[in-house]
Amino acid sequence: MHKDELLELHEEMVTIMESFRAQESVDSSLFDPYDELSVEPDHVHKSKTEHKHAVFVLGNALATAMSEDEFSNAGRVGKRMKELADDAESKL
Repeated sequence: MHKDELLELHEEMVTIMESFRAQESVDSSLFDPYDELSVEPDHVHKSKTEHKHAVFVLGNALATAMSEDEFSNAGRVGKRMKELADDAESKL
């Protein structure tokens, strides 16, 4: 995936996150790990690896917000996103 495509994906995922944050039933602290990264879609000066890590961290949070438990489809996606985020973080 090219960096511009990754930035576009990152932007779309942030839009989804904002939608979840607006829902009272979703614990907004799920997105704290993403917020702590300080990597936003418009930070084009950040590396592709930093954006990839942010996308996986955000993907994990979104999947967790959608999952009923760790064995649901979203729960399994969240677990995989966590693994990918850890791998991307090791490459920073």
